[in-house]
Amino acid sequence: MKGVPFAASDETMPSRNATFAGILMMLLGILLFSLNDVMGKWLVATYTVGQVLLLRSAAALLAIIPFVVKQGVARTLRPERPGLQLLRVTLGSCEVALFYWAVSYLPLADTMTFWLAAPIWAVVLAALLLGERVDTGRWLAVAAGFVGVVITLNPSAQSLSLPAIIALVGSFSFAAMMITGRQLRGTPDVTLVFWQTLGALVMGVALLPFGWVTPTLADLGLLGLLGIVAMVAHLCVTRSLKLAEASVVVPYQYTLIVWALVFGWLVFGDWPSSAMLFGSALIIAAGLALLMLERRAGNAASDTAKERVTIEQN
Repeated sequence: MKGVPFAASDETMPSRNATFAGILMMLLGILLFSLNDVMGKWLVATYTVGQVLLLRSAAALLAIIPFVVKQGVARTLRPERPGLQLLRVTLGSCEVALFYWAVSYLPLADTMTFWLAAPIWAVVLAALLLGERVDTGRWLAVAAGFVGVVITLNPSAQSLSLPAIIALVGSFSFAAMMITGRQLRGTPDVTLVFWQTLGALVMGVALLPFGWVTPTLADLGLLGLLGIVAMVAHLCVTRSLKLAEASVVVPYQYTLIVWALVFGWLVFGDWPSSAMLFGSALIIAAGLALLMLERRAGNAASDTAKERVTIEQN
């Protein structure tokens, strides 16, 4: 029942198929975000955060215009619950700016690992604000995943630096944005992504006075691709949160560390340490445990529904 912690009615519980689809969409969205992160780190080494946000958002807006026209301009420009929409856009714009700011100082794997704290915040927010049921098994699995994050991070003196604090604030903003999006299930995905992209563009304009470097033609193309990849990633994550409970799909952001290992080796030539490999294995194990718990909960809910129908028929 909505508003009551650790309880949910049968009418509001996502179906097993919808939950599985939500998990797959989250995994795809995180992969695309990882690609976006790699390109972003490459570009902020040369260009300012403001112009990266501006140019990537401009490209994303151009790419999403056909979807806006197909959906209807009026429907896109008049979203439901405008106050909550504004909060989501503000959180999302701050999150992406904070990420590019942090990754300009920290290694990509470190920054992505800080972002893996987001599922911890999201599970707590989902339980407290949305009344989503989070059983003991899921809490334990999420805790195990967080331990894996700590092991992978291998805390050092940089852990208490200003860039690290920026990254942690950014991860909290990301979690809060996702939870806010969970409350906007009735808003079309195109509308959510359009306003999110527009908010990032406005943030880019606001940060533009801090510097400008004229991009080369090749980098201009990368900046445009950056925006398109981010737009598709937002669509995937937004759809995921509509298909399944946040406490189920959000922990799959832990796959970020897997992609950090892969892209760190392919793009930056970084070889993973034994601690990173062990931590990644623990994170993957936690994700598999969450999937198994969800399937078990789905089976139990299905059995309960069948028993209820049998009783009513008798």
